[in-house]
Amino acid sequence: MARHPQYNRDAALHKAVGLFWEKGYHGSSMKQIEQTLDMRPGSIYAAFGSKDGLFSEALARYAEQGGEELAAHMQQYDSIVDGLQAYLRHVAMSCQQDTCPSRACMIVKTLLETSHTNTALANQARNVLAAIETTLTGLLEQAKNRGELIQSTDTGRLARLLQSQIMGLRAIAERGLTEQQLAELADDMANLLEPYCLKH
Repeated sequence: MARHPQYNRDAALHKAVGLFWEKGYHGSSMKQIEQTLDMRPGSIYAAFGSKDGLFSEALARYAEQGGEELAAHMQQYDSIVDGLQAYLRHVAMSCQQDTCPSRACMIVKTLLETSHTNTALANQARNVLAAIETTLTGLLEQAKNRGELIQSTDTGRLARLLQSQIMGLRAIAERGLTEQQLAELADDMANLLEPYCLKH
């Protein structure tokens, strides 16, 4: 019985991520939240404090899932560069999946939507993006230490370039590009690492 409330909370957060990812913060009404979570207003406020509280936890959960996905992906590769290049292609192909409520990244959508309307959520989105950049920088530093990248590589700068490419890819996918077009973009993005590589 002690696990039951936590299970409900996890289920509610999973549903909230889907709703907020699709409709955004301002586009999600309390009525929609109640229907999606199958919870009454009093239960939502008791569990999360407010709509902002629910959104903040949903955004944190989304970011956590993304980090876990990247870590699991990288574990499949001996070469960090190969893993990152494959990850870029994976992101492109995931933009074709009908299961995605929206191709665009929830973190970026939150930052764009709340920059002038909700400082706390905008700052949370900025912090998440900064953490992702730090993760990418760390992976590139490992690659440099292993001799996969030239020693003069500015890993922080390259991490920002990769992050901007991933953000741009997810945004441009909203245009409804074909699978081939997205795959070609992913290849072009993966090739951005080539000038820095020693392994080829």
